[in-house]
Amino acid sequence: MHHLRFRQIHLDFHTSPAIEGIGKAFDKAQWQAALKTGHVDSVTAFSKCHHGWSYHETSVGKRHPHLDFDLLTEQFNAAKEIDVNVPIYLSAGVDNLASYEHPEWREVGPDGRYTGWARDVTQAGFHKICFHSPYLDYLCLQIEEAVRLYPTCDGVFLDIVSHGQCCCRWCLEVMHREGLDATVEVDRIACSQLALQRYYERTTAACKVDDADMPVFHNSGHIPRGKRDILKYFSHLELESLPTGGWGYDHFPISAKYCQNLPHDFLGMTGKFHTTWGEFGGYKHPNALRYECAAMLAFGSKCSVGDQLHPSGTMDTSTYELIGQAYGAVETKEPWCDHVESVADIGLLSVEAAAELGARDVAADIGAGRALLEGHFLFDVLDTTMDFGKYKLLILPDKVQIDTELKARLDAYLAEGGKLLLTGSSGLDSDGFVFDIGATWHGQSEFQPDFILPRDDLRAEWIDQPQVMYAPSQRIKATSGESLGDVYDPYFNRTFEHFCSHQHAPARPDASGYDIGVRNGNIAYLAHPFFTLYRGFAAVAYRHIIERVIRLMLDEPTLEATMPSTARVSLMDQPEQSRYVLHLLYANTIARGGAMNLAGGSVSRDAITIEVIEDLLPLRDAAVTLRLPRKVTQATLEPQGQTVDINADGQALTLKVDEFTCHQMIVLSYT
Repeated sequence: MHHLRFRQIHLDFHTSPAIEGIGKAFDKAQWQAALKTGHVDSVTAFSKCHHGWSYHETSVGKRHPHLDFDLLTEQFNAAKEIDVNVPIYLSAGVDNLASYEHPEWREVGPDGRYTGWARDVTQAGFHKICFHSPYLDYLCLQIEEAVRLYPTCDGVFLDIVSHGQCCCRWCLEVMHREGLDATVEVDRIACSQLALQRYYERTTAACKVDDADMPVFHNSGHIPRGKRDILKYFSHLELESLPTGGWGYDHFPISAKYCQNLPHDFLGMTGKFHTTWGEFGGYKHPNALRYECAAMLAFGSKCSVGDQLHPSGTMDTSTYELIGQAYGAVETKEPWCDHVESVADIGLLSVEAAAELGARDVAADIGAGRALLEGHFLFDVLDTTMDFGKYKLLILPDKVQIDTELKARLDAYLAEGGKLLLTGSSGLDSDGFVFDIGATWHGQSEFQPDFILPRDDLRAEWIDQPQVMYAPSQRIKATSGESLGDVYDPYFNRTFEHFCSHQHAPARPDASGYDIGVRNGNIAYLAHPFFTLYRGFAAVAYRHIIERVIRLMLDEPTLEATMPSTARVSLMDQPEQSRYVLHLLYANTIARGGAMNLAGGSVSRDAITIEVIEDLLPLRDAAVTLRLPRKVTQATLEPQGQTVDINADGQALTLKVDEFTCHQMIVLSYT
């Protein structure tokens, strides 16, 4: 496994041919000073950018027309001189220089138009290139040239690895040869998968042409859950997840909790930008970056911060002072964050993985991850092939379809004492439930919305009347299982013929006779798609029901925390050091900004609401109770080295942190 450094910079340098004086102000001393100010130990530097230009001597591509020296070599040598690693970047999926010289290499959609960021020839943006075209030969030659020019580089980062439903001449030839029909979407997708397979095989071989151990990462903006077949082409993983750039603050923890179970070291990638990539002069608040890097450590990751170098070659001093505030803290915490393994009670079986969606934003996954994080549960995110046996409870959120192979694995898990929580249509097929949930199924409700009244021990404390549920439920009636509460139907669905008030009709006075859920031994089921609803509507009462059902199923959870829902907790085992590391995180994200039309500027889309972190307020009286399999001999706050009192009650250990700001590690040494 390729072992990563903790404090990395991804230094974008996508530079227009219309800008002169490229690299003219590059200064070795200023470059090194910026990296030192930022506490940086690795910087990814550019061989070729999205515009298609090279930044070193090249006999394959073309050096930027306004660059008159070997910039990458100067950057490379300056970084190495101060013991900073240098992975090499090449744009793979977009290349405007190549597309101008060979427009026939561009991806073409089934409608005959170009795909990608610039569909029209007059539109500003980068051009997607087809991997079935001769462009792949050109790209591989560029990669081979780069690794031979820089044989001591610390890896190759290949960007924009995706392929659409291309119908260029080469794709049409492939489809004809493979017996695929270009008029059928599933066949076009099959062709694109062939192109990606061809890409992975050939570019990885090019990276390793002289060094079989050369690290390689292929970036597509998200690590797809369940796509284990492509991981053999990766030496490590980089989790691109800029909270203000469209990923939000929910994406990284869930992605990290999946990667913790993969045999790869990984790093999180945020940005110094207020928005996202390509923003010159944009700076997030230092407290936001401090929190984001702390979260990476808490969820088992190394750190990467995205920056963009000015065309002049001058490093932005404000940026590296900003990064240095976060990375200075990371540097002090590294000894407790390397070679760690997650400790978890719950396995969240990802809808993305089970359905092989490869999508970044799956509502059921996001809602489930958010609810579990806010409830301070210890959990991992799983695909269908991972080990279920180490978890007390598996959650199948909202729409996990269970095939024969998965059913057999889940049956074996249940036979060994495991527990399941199903929601929505998870576990259903055309004949009903694939498990005995202790209820009969009567199809999907005709009503949207309907209402629920959970039983007393499950409902939110402030609600004793039926609560609206905006998505249809599955109709179930408890038989051998215990009911979790009642469904109430509305008077009618809203139509032009009959409607009531502004949104929907109220609940009928009497319960419908159907149940909101059921528990039958080791299986619990909720009839609504609770996690999708929580993702979409954020009703706190939904989460309270979810939490109570989970706690109903968990016997003596490993961890219970008394902290606000905005706090985060994780527990790592560092077996080589015989210690657990408990991470407490706290920050308030605030939604600011809003949609506005920026006509005539350089913004390519309407501005959107952005989650920001500005103030880091201290959290007081954070209490945690732990039930651990190993005997804890000492607890200390780190990196302070301060002893923490432990109160023992049988197997349960309770400790309290009087006050912390942003991030606190509690190290529990064990025998």
